Amino acid sequence: MGSCSGRCALIVLCTFQLVTALERQVFDFLGYQWVPILANFAHIVVIILGLFGTIQYRPRYVVVYTVWTAIWVTWNIFIICFYLEVGGLSQDSELLTFSLSQHRSWWHEHWPGCLHEEVPAAGLGAPHGQALVSGAICALEPSSVEALHSGLQILIALLGFVCGCYVVSVFTEEEDSCLHK
Repeated sequence: MGSCSGRCALIVLCTFQLVTALERQVFDFLGYQWVPILANFAHIVVIILGLFGTIQYRPRYVVVYTVWTAIWVTWNIFIICFYLEVGGLSQDSELLTFSLSQHRSWWHEHWPGCLHEEVPAAGLGAPHGQALVSGAICALEPSSVEALHSGLQILIALLGFVCGCYVVSVFTEEEDSCLHK
């Protein structure tokens, strides 16, 4: 079949997207970011669905993946705005934790290159008795790391959207040509 180039590209792209989503899921678990954990879980399920649809020539599954990529882009734009505190959003809010924990991004609490100071073990503090010194100078701000993660996810999702649309069009052309023979 002539659709291998589009299919192969989408399979490789979905595989890379799956790896980056799993990496992001790990760091969101470490930071107790419950809303992103749920979003990442849904994203991982849809990526697997898209992979299955691509491998098994199931255009409906690829359509679900393609629609989800548009939603995923929107989610990641929100995450960028959240961590860069655009439009009244604040990193200090408990929006991403369902108010279940006082943790913030794992990157914010453990980013290498930032100054950390020991805090007393009593109370709800950062794990291991360390906290980021407020106003500390870091090589790269932890909020920028989260924004870069989301930017990468947007780029991959946009490529996935284009590849998904192409694969669906090829699958439907092949179905139509088989029906008219």
